[in-house]
Formats: sequence, structure tokens, C-alpha cells
Amino acid sequence: VQLVESGGGSVQSGGSLRLSCEDSEFNFGFHAMKWVRQAPGKALEWVASVGNSGDNTHYADNVKGRLTISRDHAKSMLYLQMEDLKPEDSARDICAIAVEQVPKSQGTQVTVSA
Repeated sequence: VQLVESGGGSVQSGGSLRLSCEDSEFNFGFHAMKWVRQAPGKALEWVASVGNSGDNTHYADNVKGRLTISRDHAKSMLYLQMEDLKPEDSARDICAIAVEQVPKSQGTQVTVSA
């Protein structure tokens, strides 16, 4: 599975972003997927997961109600809709297969200013 993230950027507190993750090999439809993030000097943090059907979603407590994970099997895409962003959301967001301990893709940078 070859994953490429996009959609990051710089926004002010309260702003929104929509992150996308494309599977260039068109085979992540068989896998549950997740978004994780890493801020400078901090450990990798799990953000959200979605089952392979797209119905079973789970979120970290600190993003619940603000971030929404979804997937489009027809397009082999994974998304993370981010609303009401806070400075503590600033990090590099990375998509990965849910069981993958160490994400392999580059991620996309999200920066939220106060």
C-alpha cells in the first residue's frame, strides 16, 4: 500500500481543514485505516480510526466532536475533516493501515495559530 497525504496548511484557531489520503496502489479497501499525528518533540499520537466498511469509527478524546474520519472506497481515498482547530492540533498528520505500528508515509503538516 502506497499512501500519500495532502490538504494540510496553516489556519487560525477555530479554522477548518480537510486532509486527504490517497492509496496509489488501490488496495487499502481491505484494511481498517487510521490517522495519527506527531508534533515536534512529542510521541506519535493516534487520532482516529475507521473500519474497512467505513461504518465503525473511533476517535481520541481530545478530537472527538471536532474531527471526522471517512473513506471513499470507489476513489481509494481516506479523509479527515478537521473543524474548530486549536493550536494543540498543530502536528504532522499521517494516514496508515490501522495495524501498522510505524507509519511509512510522509504526512501533511497542520499548523494552527492562536
